[in-house]
Amino acid sequence: MEILQKISDSLITVKNKKPLVHHITNYVTVNDCANITLAIGASPVMADDIGEVEEMVSFASSLVLNIGTLNSRSIESMLAVGKKAKERGIPIVFDPVGVGATSLRTATAKRIIEEVGPSVIRGNMSEMKILAGLDAQIKGVDSTADEEDGITVAKLLSKKLNCVIAITGKQDIIAQGDQVCLINNGHPILSQVTGTGCMATSLVASFCGATEEWFVGAAAGIMTMGLAGELAQQSLQAGEGIGTFRMRLFDAVWAMTPELMKKGGVISNG
Repeated sequence: MEILQKISDSLITVKNKKPLVHHITNYVTVNDCANITLAIGASPVMADDIGEVEEMVSFASSLVLNIGTLNSRSIESMLAVGKKAKERGIPIVFDPVGVGATSLRTATAKRIIEEVGPSVIRGNMSEMKILAGLDAQIKGVDSTADEEDGITVAKLLSKKLNCVIAITGKQDIIAQGDQVCLINNGHPILSQVTGTGCMATSLVASFCGATEEWFVGAAAGIMTMGLAGELAQQSLQAGEGIGTFRMRLFDAVWAMTPELMKKGGVISNG
């Protein structure tokens, strides 16, 4: 399949280019996001002070904006760095963690979308339905929305916001206009480790920072996390649990190869 070939090729490009991925992300998962970026072959920087973010992003290949633990200081930094990244034409990957849970999160997400204009938005079904103006339930930062009509939601939001949409769940959906791919990699244990969504966003930014096809970059990042989750779970021995799984997840991303992607990637056109 052509998309699978492009995804596997993009891994080689990431490792060759080693793109610098500038993050303003949440303090719960910041270390994991940095390490997963290193594991795939990219380089992370986690600068978030308003005094240096515009200068720092001037050297970056892509930008992650994640509102998981937002505050008034980080919001202003996100808006400033996002506008600078847009000016430079580098991909901006937005993770609207918990949008809809509070009015501050919802207002901030709307400001980032309107004032920055992300290149890729990665989130769960509840978050995406809220961004699309549809009814959805959310519990803290976790999705409680069903995945019915996911393809329709993804297409609608992509056209409305003129960006790539990546909805992660039991089946991952990547959309850019009418172009859609479905990814069926992953394992339920991924949902038992905090930060796997944030790490998937970092992987998306790593791939997007190395390729001009951001649809492919989004699919590559999401598929990498799902496939790595499968490989990490399969390696668990009796008595080993989520602590060991988390460690092996990093190992699986670090050891990912184009051959493993072609062999294990479960992807189809939507």
